Amino acid sequence: MPRRKTNPLTVGGSSRSAVEVLLAEDVATLGQQGQIIRVKPGFARNYLLPQGLATIATEHNKRMVEQHRKRLADLETQRLKDLRSRADAVSKYSVTLEANANQDGQLYGSIVANDISRALKSAGYEVEPDHIKLEGPLKELGMYTVKIQLHQKVETSVKVWVVPAASA
Repeated sequence: MPRRKTNPLTVGGSSRSAVEVLLAEDVATLGQQGQIIRVKPGFARNYLLPQGLATIATEHNKRMVEQHRKRLADLETQRLKDLRSRADAVSKYSVTLEANANQDGQLYGSIVANDISRALKSAGYEVEPDHIKLEGPLKELGMYTVKIQLHQKVETSVKVWVVPAASA
């Protein structure tokens, strides 16, 4: 009896077997995009594959996913290296901000993350306001050490001098 040709992209199997699929998108109950999971053949055949949520985990697909993961890891490593060098440069800089204050050194307004970010950007450092971690607005004249978190793994600090505005 001649052997029937099977398409490698079709999913067959009994109710007790499992098939490996590669997730094309995040599926809340199964896993993240790029993950290889084992599911029942009927679930793969009737839901995951027609919806475009997964593809059959062939050797070629597994190799492609692994190459993609390596590329992403290399890009992330390079990005972290760039962020660390930026953090090092920012830590050597100090920001001087002028503000109107009374005789006791209390500011009439306050210094917030936007003000510090604007001063850093004008000096050539790309630091967004959400990177600056203030415990609250700065409301007095003086020198402050402000934390800057460029990434979960990259933190630094910058000295912020709040000085009285020069009266005209």
